[in-house]
Formats: sequence, C-alpha cells, structure tokens
Amino acid sequence: MEININDYLQNFKLSEEKLMQFTTYYQWLAEWNEKINLTAITEINAVYTKHFFDSLTVSKVVELKDKTLIDIGSGAGFPGLALKIYEPTLKLTIIDGNAKKLKFIQALVDHLALTDVTLIHGRAEVEIINYRESFDIVTARAVAKLNMLTEYSLPYAKVGGFFVAMKGSNYQVELDDAKKAIKLIGGEVTGVTKFAIPYANEEHYLINIKKIKKTELAYPRSYAQIDKRPL
Repeated sequence: MEININDYLQNFKLSEEKLMQFTTYYQWLAEWNEKINLTAITEINAVYTKHFFDSLTVSKVVELKDKTLIDIGSGAGFPGLALKIYEPTLKLTIIDGNAKKLKFIQALVDHLALTDVTLIHGRAEVEIINYRESFDIVTARAVAKLNMLTEYSLPYAKVGGFFVAMKGSNYQVELDDAKKAIKLIGGEVTGVTKFAIPYANEEHYLINIKKIKKTELAYPRSYAQIDKRPL
C-alpha cells in the first residue's frame, strides 16, 4: 500500500523544505544502493518508516538544538544525518569504518548544502583518542550488543551528556547484561522510551544513558579485548 510520506513524519512537524530534503535523501539512497551496498531496506515505505521515522525518534528524548552529536557506525547516515536535516543547528560528527558509505554521505551533505558535518573514517575505539568526552549526545543504531556498544560509545559523551542506544524488542535482555558496562564507563540509565514504527507492526526502544562521571582512560579497550571479554 502506497502511503503519503507526510503520514510517516507528521509527528515531527517538518517544513516543506525538510520534507524535500528527505525526498532527496531517499532518491539518492535508492540510486547509490544500486552501485554500493548502503542498506538492505530500499522500498520507499520501509525507508521512511524503518530509517527516517526511526532516526527522528531520537529528537523526542534529547534536545538537539545547538548541540554536538556523534553517530557511531552511521552506515548510510542513520540516525545522524536524518537528525541533522531535522535540526540544522546540530553539529554532527559521524564515525564509520566503511569508506564507500562515507562517500555517499559526503556527496549528499554537499548536495543538500548542510554545514557543520564532520565525517571520520575509522573505528570508534581508535578515534576516541581525539574526541574523548567531546559531545553532548552520542547515538548508535549498530547491531552490537549494548554492553559492547556502551564501551565503544559512552566515552565520547561529555559528563552531563547522553548516549542514546537504539534497540529492538530484545532491549531488556541487553540492558540487563549491560548494567556492569554502563556503570564502569560512567553512565546511568535515565529512561527507556518505546516507539511504535508506523505501518510496520514493530516497536523500537531508545535507551537513554546519562554520563554522570568521567570514563577511565582504560576504556574503551581494543576491539579484540571488547569482542573476547565484553564487560
């Protein structure tokens, strides 16, 4: 069933300009995906629900205006680039290990004339040396379990900042397993927010973790250590 795109994003009160930017985002995503593997989700309704709507839910749990945000493992730009379109004052940094996906993001950023966007080709546990405790908000929609994702991501947050982890229906199991990691890295869970993904019969969860103290310099450990001995 074809649905008007406004049906997906009406909760976010987007201007016509922003709606057009999301239209362009979808068109570019579909075109580039024929050449490089950006996402397994390409059907227009699914992109608007499972990528765009899902990304914008972050705006419901943290204040974005004039904030700094780093998106860990952004892939084709979710949620970071979608949030930048939603809130132009956001100062966005993206880290991803896939150079081809970053090339797509850079091309789209240039085409949409977005400013204050920094792209970093690298691994989170390596690049931390330059960006430790530098951001108001950290986001991650990666497939890693929350205990591992916390060690990769939370060190980037300032004390008083937030790490927003985006999870599916199995979030509670992951959250229970991540309690040790969250405490060790300097965080505290301040809330879990459920969102029903429109027309998709799915529920996603945003786990809000506040940075309450500085992260010890021993974290994050190397990828091999994190993978072999998760906190």
